[in-house]
Amino acid sequence: MKKVLPLLVLVVIVAAAGVYFWLQSPPPGAEADRLDLYGNVDIREAQLAFNASEHIAEVLVQEGDQVRKGQLLARLHTELLEARLAEAEAALEAQRQVVARLEAGSRPEEIRKAEAELEAARAEAKAARDSYRRVEQLLAKKLASPQDEEQARSQADAAAARVKAVEATLALLRAGARKEDIAAARAQLQAREATVRQARQRLADASLYAPADGVIRNRILEPGDMAFPQAPALTLAFLHPVWVRAYLPEPMLGRVRLGASAWITTDSYPGKRYQGWVGYISPTAEFTPKTVQTPELRTRLVYSVRIFACNPEGELRLGMPATVEIELDQADAGSQPRPCGGGSANERQ
Repeated sequence: MKKVLPLLVLVVIVAAAGVYFWLQSPPPGAEADRLDLYGNVDIREAQLAFNASEHIAEVLVQEGDQVRKGQLLARLHTELLEARLAEAEAALEAQRQVVARLEAGSRPEEIRKAEAELEAARAEAKAARDSYRRVEQLLAKKLASPQDEEQARSQADAAAARVKAVEATLALLRAGARKEDIAAARAQLQAREATVRQARQRLADASLYAPADGVIRNRILEPGDMAFPQAPALTLAFLHPVWVRAYLPEPMLGRVRLGASAWITTDSYPGKRYQGWVGYISPTAEFTPKTVQTPELRTRLVYSVRIFACNPEGELRLGMPATVEIELDQADAGSQPRPCGGGSANERQ
């Protein structure tokens, strides 16, 4: 037992020394002034869907096609939408004419007609009054009956009422439409215009356009399929930006700053290097132990980083393994995009 105890102490001392030197050594892939990181190329993607529900009439792109921003990718059947737009435009034009008629007021011909009707009504009223007076005189001489007198008086009163009615009609024609009626017609016109805009937007939603430059990665729906706003029709992989997602060891966190220049290489194009820069460093660590961390465990933390790359020829593709070389202790240059170019891709700046 006494011989085993010194041996155990020696083993513990050797193990502690090994752990110490392992913790003091740089992370794998790190040299005195350079750090090598390993990751995969990453890009953004969008699931493109129609903002309408209808059968697909045509899909104009294939998987792998490069498209430009604003390019027409697919469209739906639009016969019903076009008919609804035509109906809305016709109703709008009819309401415009209503507003124009109210704002213009009565036509001169209508006013002259009312004036003529008024003159005729006044003449009829004068004749009815004269007839009533004659009947009154005849009644006094016992040459007319009381019924004749009553009938003549009623006709005279009716003729006078007609005169007042025609006078009121003429006054309305001269005054034109009420301002309340014009306001209501204008409000109805605005509603018709909104309906037309809505119909036009629905017709525009029947066409699917590329939101940015990219590559069609997946053609999900085909002509004849039913499209819904919740159902993607195409998957678009954006050409820009392209970056390599890698992980930065915690001991190197203070030596790699935003905007640091980098070089990227891949197995697919041996000997070719792509210019890049550090555009993002995660503010939180990953693979963090749940328990309280000792100094030894803290050195095992890593931080997600994005190294943006110049990819003018589109050679860097989604998921491609890549190696990143970063010169340590560069000045903080920020995360804004850098201009690509300025030297050969096979030469170090």
